[in-house]
Amino acid sequence: MRYTIEFRPKALGDIKRLSPDVSRRIEQKLELLCQDMTGDVKRLVNFSPGYRLRVGDWRVLFQPHGSRLVVHRIVHRSKAYE
Repeated sequence: MRYTIEFRPKALGDIKRLSPDVSRRIEQKLELLCQDMTGDVKRLVNFSPGYRLRVGDWRVLFQPHGSRLVVHRIVHRSKAYE
């Protein structure tokens, strides 16, 4: 199944603050995520949003809604689960 990605305003702000190299890596992983949720994806227990994509030291926190993947935040791993 092919997904489309929707960014929340906080996620857009997060990705703009990253270095160009890191944001490029995250964008590449998000492209792979659109194709059947491939990548280092894990379902989170008792946490909202319910899924994370690991990209090195960075975490993309998202929630699937039908054929959309809604990205809520893109944060460093040290602050991802606070």
